[in-house]
Amino acid sequence: MKTREIILILIAAAFGGVAIVTWSGEEAANERAAKISKEANEARLKSAKEIKELTEKSLKEAATAKKAFEESNKQAAALLAQTKEDADKVVKQAVEVLAKTKEDAAKAAVKAAELEKAKAAADARVNELTAELARLRDGSELKEAIAKQKKAEADLEAASTALREANAAAAKAAARLTEVEEENRRLREQAKGTDNVSPNYRAL
Repeated sequence: MKTREIILILIAAAFGGVAIVTWSGEEAANERAAKISKEANEARLKSAKEIKELTEKSLKEAATAKKAFEESNKQAAALLAQTKEDADKVVKQAVEVLAKTKEDAAKAAVKAAELEKAKAAADARVNELTAELARLRDGSELKEAIAKQKKAEADLEAASTALREANAAAAKAAARLTEVEEENRRLREQAKGTDNVSPNYRAL
C-alpha cells in the first residue's frame, strides 16, 4: 500500500472518529437536556403545588384570623357596652349613696344638736341634784321636811277631831230633825182628829 493511501485511510478514519464522537456527544447532551427538562418540569409542578398549598393555607389562616378578629371585635363591643352599663350603674349608685350620705349627715347633725341640748339639760339636772344632795347632807332640808311632816300630822289630827265632832253634831241634828218631823206629823194627825199611833210619839 502506498503512503498516500495510508494517509487517506488515516484521514478518513480520523473524520469517521470525529463523526462518531460528535454523534455520541449529541445524544448524551439530548438525554441530559431531556432529563434536566423533566426535572425542571417536576420541580415546577412541585413548586406550583407547594405554592397552591401555601396559598390555600394562607387563605384559610387569613379567614380564621378574620373570623377571630370579627369575634374579638364583637366581644370587645359587648364588653364595652357592658362596661358602659356597669359604669352607668356605678355612677347611679354613687349618686344615690352620696345623696343618702348627705341625708344621713343632715340627720346626724340634727341628732347631734338634740344630744347637745339633752347633755346641757342633763348637766343642769346634775347641778340641781348636786345642790340638793348638798342640802340633804347638811340636814337643813331634812329638818324642814320633818317639821312640815309634824305640822301636817298635827293638822290631820285636828282635822280628824273636827270631823268626829262634826259627825257627832250631824248625827244629833239628824236625830233632832227626825223628832221634829215626827212631831209635825203627830200635830197634823191631831188636827184631823185621829189618834197618834206612831211608836216614836212623845207627849209634849
